[in-house]
Amino acid sequence: MQYRKVPKNGDELSVLGFGCMRLPQKNGRINEEEATKQIRYAIDLGINYFDTAVPYHMGASEPFLGRALSDGYREKVKIATKLPHWSVKKREDMDKILSSQLDKLQTDHIDYYLVHSLAGESWESMKKLGVAEFLNSAKKEKRIINAGFSFHGNIEAFKKIIDEYPWDFCQIQYNFLDEKNQAGTEGLLYAAGKDIAVIIMEPLRGGNLAGEIPDEISKVWNEAEVKRTPAEWSLRWILNKPEVTVVLSGMNEISQIDENVKTAKEAYPDSMTENELLLVEKVKERYEKIMKVGCTGCRYCMPCPFGVDIPECFSNYNNYYMFGKKPMEKFHYIIRLGGILGDQGYAGLCRNCGKCKKACPQNLDIPVLLKDVSKTFEGRTFGFKLALFKALASLQGRISARKGKNAPEKENTENFENHG
Repeated sequence: MQYRKVPKNGDELSVLGFGCMRLPQKNGRINEEEATKQIRYAIDLGINYFDTAVPYHMGASEPFLGRALSDGYREKVKIATKLPHWSVKKREDMDKILSSQLDKLQTDHIDYYLVHSLAGESWESMKKLGVAEFLNSAKKEKRIINAGFSFHGNIEAFKKIIDEYPWDFCQIQYNFLDEKNQAGTEGLLYAAGKDIAVIIMEPLRGGNLAGEIPDEISKVWNEAEVKRTPAEWSLRWILNKPEVTVVLSGMNEISQIDENVKTAKEAYPDSMTENELLLVEKVKERYEKIMKVGCTGCRYCMPCPFGVDIPECFSNYNNYYMFGKKPMEKFHYIIRLGGILGDQGYAGLCRNCGKCKKACPQNLDIPVLLKDVSKTFEGRTFGFKLALFKALASLQGRISARKGKNAPEKENTENFENHG
C-alpha cells in the first residue's frame, strides 16, 4: 500500500480510503457478516482510513463500523465521521451529536472529524452557532484529533472557508470531469498550498465512470497501450496529483477492494506518461461532447440573484443523460440543490432575469436550459419530496443529538453523499 503524509500532523494515511456509505446489503440492511469481512480484509491489505457519517445507511453505518472495528482493528485505523450541520440548531447540539457518535463508534476519539457538506451559507450559519469554539474545545479534550470539512459549493466559498479556520484537512469532490467544478483543481492546489490534507470523494462520479459506460468512451480507453479498467484510469489520474492525500472509494465487493488496492500500490505522484494524460483528456472531451449542456463550470454566470446554482444544475442534468438516466441522479439533485445538506440552488428558483445569459462565455441560453432541468428533475411532486427529505434529515439530527443513544438500524439504499 502507498501512504501519504498529512502535512500538519505527520500521519501516514493509505492513499486508498474506505467509504462506508455503500456497504454490502441483504434485505435492505447492511449485511454485517459480509461487510465486516470486507472491512477487515481491507485493513489487512493496508487500508487505514475509514470514512462514515450520520446519514449513511440511514443511521446504521456508524454503529456498524464501531462493531466491525472490534477485536483490535480499531487500533489499526483512523476513523473519519462528520457533524451534520443541518441538524445543529444551537451550540449544545454539536457536543451532543459528537457524544452520540463516539458511543456508536465505540471509541473515545474521532481521528478525523468533518463539518459535513459545507457551502457558503451553511458555513456562515455554523460560524454564528459557534462551530470554531466547538472544534477547538473538542480537539483540546481529545474527543477529536483533526478538524476538517467536506465541501459542495463554489471555489470562492471554498477559499473563504479554508481561510477562516486552521483546518487540518478537507474533503472535496474531484475527478477528471470535475477539474473546474466545485473546489476543483484550483481548490485542491489552494488547500495543499496551506498544508491542508485533501481527501477526495466521488473519484468515479458515484460509480458512473467505472460502471456501464458509453460505447464511444470505451473505444477511447481501448486505444491505450497498457489496458486498464475505467476505474483504474480514474483513480490513477487523481493519485497522479501529489497534492492528493487520500482517495475514498465506496467498495462493497472483495474484487473491488483487490482492484483498487492494486492501483493504490502502483499509482505514485507524477507517474503517468504524457500519452496517458492525453488519453484521459481525450476521454474527458468525448464525455463533454455527449453532454446535454456545454457548460464548462467557469461560473461566470454566478452568483444568481435568485439563488440558482447554475453550474451544479447543469452538472446533474448532464450526468443524468450521460450515464443512462439513473434514478440516483434525481436523488442527488434533491439532496444537493434542494437545501437538504447545504444551500438551495435548484433550477425552479430561476426568474428569467437574463443576467446569467449575458455573462456566459459559451453563449448558452441559460434560462431556457434551466427550464429543461426543472422539467427533468422537479415536477409537481418536487415540493413534497423536499419536505419529506428535510423531515428525514431533521429526524436523524434529533436522534443523533440524544447523547448515548444509538441511531435506529433502519436502512435505505440511498444516502446523502457519494464517495465512489
